[in-house]
Amino acid sequence: MYKESYKIALGGVISSLCISLMFLTSVFPMLSFLLPMIAGALMMIVVFEVNSKWAFLTYLCTSFLSIIITFDKSTALTFIVFFGHYPILKKYIKKISKNRFVFFVFKTIFFNICMILSFLISTYLLGISDTLDEMKDWGKYGAYVLLFMSNIMFFLYDCNLNYLVELYHKWFKKKILCKNNN
Repeated sequence: MYKESYKIALGGVISSLCISLMFLTSVFPMLSFLLPMIAGALMMIVVFEVNSKWAFLTYLCTSFLSIIITFDKSTALTFIVFFGHYPILKKYIKKISKNRFVFFVFKTIFFNICMILSFLISTYLLGISDTLDEMKDWGKYGAYVLLFMSNIMFFLYDCNLNYLVELYHKWFKKKILCKNNN
């Protein structure tokens, strides 16, 4: 079992990396969907090295700081509503069904609910109308096109999370442990 200081330090480092990525969305606005994905993937390190409860606390801390510190509130909201907690919940969602099709349908529905919730909160609760203005250029089907493209990004993200888990366990973790033992 790890000491509390290790848990706090790891949570702080991951949280600061996530906040840095979220802050970069104001510098590189074209990466406003990709950077929250990467920040969310970092939460898996806390899950593997400590546990899911500690990862969830790190996620809450990062979410709170990202809404305060970052300039792009809609991107911070995307992280809070989906990308921050999905890597933590993924192993629990996987336990819902052994059937791959049911698992695929469930996570697709979960993603779409989260993205629609994020859109509604940012548009109507926070009053950020940038997304609505951008969708007007696409016509009356702009929201559907945006949701469809978001789903494609999610499927790529989900597949890459699986590869990142393997990469972490097979290569990265061994490199860290070898350096710690020397």
